[in-house]
Amino acid sequence: MTTTVYARVESPLGELLLVGEVPEGAAMDGGGPVRLVSLSVPEQKGGAVVRDGWLHVPEAFTEVAGQLEAYFAGRSTRFDVPLAEGVGTEFQRRVWAALESIPYGSTVSYGEVAARVGASGAGVRAVGTAIGRNPLLVVRPCHRVIGADGALRGYAGGLERKKLLLGIEGGAGRAEA
Repeated sequence: MTTTVYARVESPLGELLLVGEVPEGAAMDGGGPVRLVSLSVPEQKGGAVVRDGWLHVPEAFTEVAGQLEAYFAGRSTRFDVPLAEGVGTEFQRRVWAALESIPYGSTVSYGEVAARVGASGAGVRAVGTAIGRNPLLVVRPCHRVIGADGALRGYAGGLERKKLLLGIEGGAGRAEA
């Protein structure tokens, strides 16, 4: 059994909603085993919404918040946070793993991601849907996926936020809005 906890963190993208799971009986002081389930931005398509029974425990997210702050300040290029297991379908998890392999400051096309997961051709649409259901914006870098023509395409947090994230990473010149 797990406890669902959440916190809100200010960022250049607006107030982020962090949601995590803590195993029963574990400490929730930031040094414990919180596993990140979701990171949502305001008005995100399909973003998490605080539910009854969730506990507001900001201290459980101290490590995640620190890594986000370092990322937004340009001092960090990667995240090392425990993620919740069993989220998404098998196909979504394959696509999300491909996202995690895209290097900081780089962009790839939806077709390239589809090829990486063995879903080229008509599978590009399914890959786009899986990317759109990524519950961990920023941490799992779906913002690094752009159109084959170099244009910014679909981002659950909005194209302005995608452009901002690519700008932080120095990749804004590779994609046109």
